[in-house]
Amino acid sequence: MRDAGHLSGACGIHGRRRQEKKAGRQDRSDSADSVRLMNSASMQATNGIPKTVLAAMGALLLLPLDLGAGGQPSMPPLVRAVRSQDMDTVRSLLAQGVEVNERQADGSTALHWAVHWEDQETVDLLLTAGADPTAANDLTMTPLVMAATNGNGAIVRRLLAADADADTARTSGETALMLAARAGSLEAVTALLAAGANVNTTETTRGQSALMWAAAGAHPDIVAALLENGANVEARSRTSSRVFNMGGSRSAGSASGGITLREVPQGGSTPLLFAARSGDVESARLLIAAGADVHDTMADGNTALVIAAHSGHGSVAGLLLEQGADPNADPLGYTALHAAVLRGTLRDRNVASVDPGAGIPLVEALLAHGADPNAQFASGSPVRRWSHDFALMERWVGATPYWLAAKFLEIEMMRVLVIAGADPRLPSRDGTTPLMAAAGLGYSRGGGSAFIKDRRDFSSYNPIASAASGSQIPIEEERLALVAITTALELGADVHATDNAGNTALHAAASHGMDTLVQALVDHGADIRAANRRGQTPMALAVYSDGIGGDREARESTTSLLRELETRTHPITAHRHLDVESLQNPVFATPASVAAGAGVYESHCAVCHGPSGLGDGRLAAATAAYGQRPPNLSDAIWQHGGSDGEIFAAIRDGFTDGQQVLMDGFGDRITDEETWHVVNYLKQLR
Repeated sequence: MRDAGHLSGACGIHGRRRQEKKAGRQDRSDSADSVRLMNSASMQATNGIPKTVLAAMGALLLLPLDLGAGGQPSMPPLVRAVRSQDMDTVRSLLAQGVEVNERQADGSTALHWAVHWEDQETVDLLLTAGADPTAANDLTMTPLVMAATNGNGAIVRRLLAADADADTARTSGETALMLAARAGSLEAVTALLAAGANVNTTETTRGQSALMWAAAGAHPDIVAALLENGANVEARSRTSSRVFNMGGSRSAGSASGGITLREVPQGGSTPLLFAARSGDVESARLLIAAGADVHDTMADGNTALVIAAHSGHGSVAGLLLEQGADPNADPLGYTALHAAVLRGTLRDRNVASVDPGAGIPLVEALLAHGADPNAQFASGSPVRRWSHDFALMERWVGATPYWLAAKFLEIEMMRVLVIAGADPRLPSRDGTTPLMAAAGLGYSRGGGSAFIKDRRDFSSYNPIASAASGSQIPIEEERLALVAITTALELGADVHATDNAGNTALHAAASHGMDTLVQALVDHGADIRAANRRGQTPMALAVYSDGIGGDREARESTTSLLRELETRTHPITAHRHLDVESLQNPVFATPASVAAGAGVYESHCAVCHGPSGLGDGRLAAATAAYGQRPPNLSDAIWQHGGSDGEIFAAIRDGFTDGQQVLMDGFGDRITDEETWHVVNYLKQLR
């Protein structure tokens, strides 16, 4: 709220006590799209100034401003008495005939202070004694404006009875009627209207009217009163423009750095568009009955239906659908169905919606009215830095509502959309499938940028429980992700599909260290050795994730799981000779032979297989990048048919997986005797 105009003297404490509790309730800014769909913490700011700062400012400005000789306060006695709520002194001074309209340094009178304290008795005493109800301080604040801002109907009526001007306004053009409407005081609004206040006056900053403020504040009783007195239901606020980072394409910088910047028209809102943003279904109903057009759009072209869906107000959206709103309108590149899935069942970050029409009911209502479940959005929505906007990111362009439901782990929505005809395989523009999105492809937990957060960051996951378990992955997120990918697979997802960079869903799951997803995807046939266009396998991304989202540190449990699954799904096959199985080990496995084998192993094998055969040598990650992760030689699963001869042949001749050579032979580097020593050493590892 831009109520800094009265933060001085008497008006300063008025602002501190009354305005703070209303500051978060009504953001008068006109942009009703996702730019204003912020979390509750963001809504506690006024013009970018936190409420705590405003409170401190108000407290500082309470200092007496009328200083006499020697810098000592010389505030008029009556002003000081009312300011201190010293009624005995007030009565005494009035009985003595003191000047009732004497002012303090900023022009405020005793009546300003009485209105600030909402002290009806003192207001009566002062007016009876001749206090001027039209007196304005240096900031043009009158007692009536203060009373209207407080929403005190009784004092508003008393001031009007004393001939206060019903059309009195602040310097910014905000009338007493507008302020009373914003405060939600029907008594004050009714009194002002009865006194002849102009119902259609607009303030000068954004061209907004009392009806707009009432709709934005969700005050249907006041909306009704204003409409009955001729409020213009078709009035539009002033338009302007602002440059935005579209869809969070980058966190900071300029267009030259590759950021998609766009000048976005702002404003042009009607009262109905304000009601759509605030979620006031009763006000919306009244406005439509009074002639408001359900097809109204803002200056940027956004519709009331998309605004309501994007704001998480399913009940208003449902009303608009019933009144004929187009469910497939996409003036900004995305439909109400995209917005409804994006918002899900969240009222705010980590807070569930209390609107019974939000979430699945809204998705079902949109589908029932003909919304296209396979519509692919074409442009990201505006994103503000350091925000938690419910934004459609530029990197998701091409996503369908089902794709978004999979990404945000909205399991029931996935099913509802498929029943309505959604294609569970349709990818986004960069080839990311819904299955990959559910597995976390392209998602950096905690926000890929310090400036911009992903909606998945502020879903109702429990990081505290995760920390207690020693995991960096929210437990509930992994649980829901497992259900989401399982559901996607049941609904027809292709586990082998790759995005434009060659990544699969398994790459994504491994990069996030979500072991249950890795296991499930492999169980459904995912290829552990599939390499993306950078040559990275899922194992490589489990060791170090960079470029596709995920976390940039090795996840030991995931790498161990992948090693185990690799040896099970890709059994090593030696280059076989006719006599391999009949080869007899001519070297007894004596301690000396094992020690000799250990020496040969250390010289030729440990660099890849690791000092203990675990597959963790210093070149293991490098070989993994080419799809050749060394197996765990100490695992009993690592067997070549159990024959010494087969192991001997594998070391001497190398081995393949049937398609490519996975290890070169060492027959030209070590003798047969040394090879048998290595066989004996490897056997004792198991």
